[in-house]
Amino acid sequence: MTSPAEVLKALRELAELKQLDRAEMVDLLRDGIHAALVKRYGPEVRSEIEIDDLKGTIRTVVLKSVVEEVEDAGTQVSLEEAQWEDPAFSVGDVLEEEVPFEAFGRLAVQAAKQRIIQGVREGERTRIRDEFGHRVGDLISGEVQQIERGRLVIMLNRFREAEALIPYREQNPREHFHQGDAIRAVLKRLEETPKGPRLILSRADPLFVQALFKLEVPEIQQGIIDVRAAAREVGSRTKIAVSSRDDAVDPVGACVGMKGSRVQAVVNELGGERIDIVPWSPDPERFAKLALAPARVSRVFSDPESKTVQAIVDEDQLSLAIGRNGQNVRLASELTGWKIDLYSSREWLERGGEGPLFAPLPPEDELVADVELNELKGLPAELVAALAATGMQTLRDILDLERDDVLKIEGMTPEQADALMAFLSELTEENAEGDATPELESTGEATPTA
Repeated sequence: MTSPAEVLKALRELAELKQLDRAEMVDLLRDGIHAALVKRYGPEVRSEIEIDDLKGTIRTVVLKSVVEEVEDAGTQVSLEEAQWEDPAFSVGDVLEEEVPFEAFGRLAVQAAKQRIIQGVREGERTRIRDEFGHRVGDLISGEVQQIERGRLVIMLNRFREAEALIPYREQNPREHFHQGDAIRAVLKRLEETPKGPRLILSRADPLFVQALFKLEVPEIQQGIIDVRAAAREVGSRTKIAVSSRDDAVDPVGACVGMKGSRVQAVVNELGGERIDIVPWSPDPERFAKLALAPARVSRVFSDPESKTVQAIVDEDQLSLAIGRNGQNVRLASELTGWKIDLYSSREWLERGGEGPLFAPLPPEDELVADVELNELKGLPAELVAALAATGMQTLRDILDLERDDVLKIEGMTPEQADALMAFLSELTEENAEGDATPELESTGEATPTA
């Protein structure tokens, strides 16, 4: 049987290992001993438990009422039995029965152990909530402990008992980690589970880029520079907007660093992902103009009601403003929170070149892109029906379709896809030659590029 001194020593070691307060551990032991007494004497048992951590002693006393006739042996003792201890006892007195530590049976000791383990776990859960509950957006470091069905199980450098995961959707598909690799990620959220709090980490969220800049840029840590917005397509490109509380500090220059050292450290952590750092502005037109960098924007007009910005760029800047597969304008729109429509200077001049393109616009029924599909000649009825089933009702909806996109439509046959591609190709050629079809003769307006 383990002695009280050995139990208290093991308790001290457990407190150090779990980084728990020793006084709390002693209270847990007291609760555990009481649970053992309940196992032995019943739920109504009364006791006094004295634990001296310094001396390594545990004294347990069960209190029993002296009665004429015993109804509950766990809480009562007969007058005759009590007077064997001391003839001065009388009915109503309380007998203190000391219980040697060695007297606890195996089941009682197991009950005490379970109570301690339960208390330790609950203490750990509380500490994890207290430590990480307010740290969403902070950088967390650790080691890849296991890879389960695509998700990474992380052992943190601190709080190793905390459960931390990086789900597959929160990973950069260009990165590949192995068991034992050191890793950094941002805390995205704290998730409650039946087993306690779980940390959900991310290397794909824009928060991760912001956390890396906070690590590399002291001015962000000091609160001089704020990261006001971020937009990201993981593994490819990120845009962040920064502002400064001090007019003497250039927010973009501070984030770039001497010879690009600060931004390069972030790029290296992201595996070569491109980063655009732009100044933030409360003016949506100016902000949109800055967000479209590296393209140079000539003019911008905004419509607050629809939260839409129209940006005009020179012909040689149009492809740069749009970006590969529309990435640049898409990220700029996400960064600003406004929809951004791009127009070339030629398109703008064709519409008058005097003011915003929001007005005047031709009536909707005159726009070539708004012609109903069922009004077009040359499209079979079954093809129109298949397109309508996916929500495509007008010419605008199909102008930019590729053959691969068409084949993905449910019920679409290769023959129908070829017919649609041939129709669009013929339409484009005829427009280029100035010989528009009757359905398209109502307007010469160019459709906006976005």
